[in-house]
Amino acid sequence: MRKTMMAGLLAATLPTAALQAAAPKALKAEAAAAVDAQAKQIQVMVDQVFSFAEPGFQEVRTSEYLTGILEKNGFTVTRGVAGIPTAFTATWGSGGPLIALGSDIDDLLGVSQIPGIPNQKAMIEGAPGHGEGHNAGMPLVIAAAIAAKKVMEERKIPGRLMLWPGVAEELLATKAFYVRDGLFKGVDACIFTHVGSEFGTAYGDLGQNGMVSVEYTFHGKTAHAAGSPWDGRSALDGVEVMDTAWNFRREHLPLTQRSHYVITNGGGQPNVVPDKASVWYYFRDRTFGAVRNLYEIGNQISEAAAKATGTTVTRQTLGYAAPNFANKPIAEAAQLNIEAVGMPKWSADDQAFARAVQETNQRKVEPLKSAVTPLSTPQNRPDRQGGGSDDIGDIMWAVPTITIRFPSNIPNVIGHHVTAAMAMATPIAHKGAVAGAKALAMTVLDLMTTPKLVADAKTYFTDVQLKTDSYAPVLTAADKPAIWLNARTMAEMRPAMEKHYYDPAKYDTYLEQIGVTYPTVKPQ
Repeated sequence: MRKTMMAGLLAATLPTAALQAAAPKALKAEAAAAVDAQAKQIQVMVDQVFSFAEPGFQEVRTSEYLTGILEKNGFTVTRGVAGIPTAFTATWGSGGPLIALGSDIDDLLGVSQIPGIPNQKAMIEGAPGHGEGHNAGMPLVIAAAIAAKKVMEERKIPGRLMLWPGVAEELLATKAFYVRDGLFKGVDACIFTHVGSEFGTAYGDLGQNGMVSVEYTFHGKTAHAAGSPWDGRSALDGVEVMDTAWNFRREHLPLTQRSHYVITNGGGQPNVVPDKASVWYYFRDRTFGAVRNLYEIGNQISEAAAKATGTTVTRQTLGYAAPNFANKPIAEAAQLNIEAVGMPKWSADDQAFARAVQETNQRKVEPLKSAVTPLSTPQNRPDRQGGGSDDIGDIMWAVPTITIRFPSNIPNVIGHHVTAAMAMATPIAHKGAVAGAKALAMTVLDLMTTPKLVADAKTYFTDVQLKTDSYAPVLTAADKPAIWLNARTMAEMRPAMEKHYYDPAKYDTYLEQIGVTYPTVKPQ
């Protein structure tokens, strides 16, 4: 029923401004040329952020580096926004609409990978790495913003830009806090970018799950586990009873739900009854109400487990992500620009490396794409029954927003895996970021010069999107960003990782610095 209602609403929208007035082609050509002029700087930024390899909330070097570039290019930077040390906003301009541009900057634990080789080989064993490709997104956004700013200054076009990073996206732990704390107040539209092997965008309900991240901590009483176990109350028993109860409950949950957990603290040593133990859950489903329902079931089960084991339990919300819903008028405008830019011109070396990665890792062999992806719509997109999450959804429910996926990676690699890092400091990543920056800069100019596009985006947001659901996060005013996450890992790993940071003053590319010849097609 929900899909039928949405299809009717989507069909009833106004004719889009994207097919009417738009920025003149001459302005867009100037913006594209301004991006091309930054091709070397894009390569350096992509490689530099790859080498920092910082996980969520610990993107210290990445944030310092990117904000430094923005300040040198005339942006006013505010650091530590929403109580998050590595978060920032970078603003420029006056008058006209306020357009926000963002992308994620964090990476993943345990997926360190030497780039430019087709086999799995860690740069540093056990270290984090860019196994999703977030290192290319903010370099793309910065290059696009600099290009749009140049055209706007020269052509005296009023308007304002606000750049922001997705911190700790892999933990889904910050964008809901951005929205809660008013970072997007007064923003007219937002364009987000995310790496992929394709080049395209989408609108409507994107089929991704909403999610709440919550850690339950059980509190008991220590005792000698052999001498007098009856004097203790095991917090770990509380965790295990909760996990067992949740797994029995799965049979009676909707097919769309996804739920998973890790025990983050199981106690000290076996001969001491643990007085403290914790388990971290992700609860995911398709709607705000369904996510809240899972969260409430989890809370009830935790309390029941505590009663059953003679312990007590507390909980802490670590993150939240809303279901994704993208704006139709902005998506249609962006798609026209994506089609105008087209896919990068892949070389024989690029194709050879992509094939080597796929064959070496037993992935489906498919060339780097030669054509952009058609606009994804509710009518041509298959109905998804649950899956992953992205906290850009919270911003999508605050202001009209889209995501542009840009082609900086290889088809059929595994997400959140070392295979997804292999191309991310190679010409494939660099070319994809250049193409994405052009489309983004051109779409910014559409929004700055076409009042009807901004107006239609807001009409779609209020008259279509908000008729399907309403923003109802689990997050409360008392919840705080979990900025301590990954701190211990980076304290241990950073000294060894610093030896591998890219030095563009000495080396043309990061591959040159680490001694990799491109394309390397044999395992190293």
